[in-house]
Amino acid sequence: MLGRFIKGQNEQRTHQSASVVPALNGAASAPGTDVERNDDFLTLKVELHRHLIDRFNLTALENASKDEILNEIRPIVREFVRGRSVPLNARELDQLTSDTADEMLGLGPIEPLLKDDSIADILINTHNHVFIERRGVLEETSIRFRDEAHLLRVVNKIVSAIGRRVDESAPMVDARLEDGSRVNIAVRPISVDGPL
Repeated sequence: MLGRFIKGQNEQRTHQSASVVPALNGAASAPGTDVERNDDFLTLKVELHRHLIDRFNLTALENASKDEILNEIRPIVREFVRGRSVPLNARELDQLTSDTADEMLGLGPIEPLLKDDSIADILINTHNHVFIERRGVLEETSIRFRDEAHLLRVVNKIVSAIGRRVDESAPMVDARLEDGSRVNIAVRPISVDGPL
C-alpha cells in the first residue's frame, strides 16, 4: 500500500535542511503540555513535514482517510526519528505521527480542538495564543502555530474551502463553513498583531 502514496525516485525533491533536534529536553509528557511547547519538538515536526511532503504524492493523499495516512506515515516517522536519535516514547511518537497527519490533511494544531464536542468556540489571537470556550469558560490552550506564516496557511486552507480569500487587499472574512460553523478572520493590515 505504501507505493500508492509515495513518489517515485524521479519525482522526489530535495530540501537543504539543517540537522536539528539533538534531544527533547524533558521527560514524557501528555500531548499539549511541555513537549508540545518545546521548540525542538516543533522544529522536529517541521523537518518531518518537509520530509514527508518530499516523499508523498500529495494528489493521491487527497482521497485518503486519516487512518490510511497514519498507517502509511507511521513507519516513515519511526525511521525519521530513529535516524536523528531523538528520544521519544510511544505516546510522543504517536502524537508526532498524528500531528503530522493533521498538518497534511486537516487544520494542523487546531484539528484536535475541532473534534472536541465540548468546545463551543476557538479563538486564535496570533500564532502563539489559542483560546477555547468550554461550558461558557474561556481557557488559554498550550496549542500554538510555528509562526505567523503557518497560521496563515491554515487560515487560507479554511477560506479556500468555501471559495473565499483573505489577504492584504481583503483582510477580513466572516463566513459560514460547510459544517454550519462560523469563521471570522482578520489579517494585516487590519490586525496589527497578525492573523486573528
